[in-house]
Amino acid sequence: MTFKSIQSTVRDVKFGDQVTIVAPCNLYECEIGDECFIGPFVEIQKEVVVGSRTKVQSHSFICSLVTIGHDCFIGHGVMFVNDKFHYGKPAGGDVSKWQKTVVGNHVSIGSNATILPVNICDHVVIGAGAVVTKDITEPGVYAGNPATRLR
Repeated sequence: MTFKSIQSTVRDVKFGDQVTIVAPCNLYECEIGDECFIGPFVEIQKEVVVGSRTKVQSHSFICSLVTIGHDCFIGHGVMFVNDKFHYGKPAGGDVSKWQKTVVGNHVSIGSNATILPVNICDHVVIGAGAVVTKDITEPGVYAGNPATRLR
């Protein structure tokens, strides 16, 4: 039996001041703001920007083309998606078919939420397990699948 082992890496990352990263994690070609915390088993891909004082908890995946604002909280196991399978199959390496996600400032995303390519305004709380399929343009608390405004 043969296998290939790939080690977790942190490469080509632009770090702000006083950033904490708990290994193992994969961070590459991204930007992490001042005073951020990145938990273990997190992957942050290229072209991601994470704002200052944002905390990303363990086992979260932040794919390419995601921007997260300042003072945010990303719970355990949060998944960001940039490919909506518009053509009935994954876009694969065809970056032109990927879509952006923008998360505003002071946004908290609960554990195991899934965030499709959307825009989320400032001052939003997204409940654990929620699936965000549409833009959130009004501050408030959102939960469910698909996520809807509770208050």
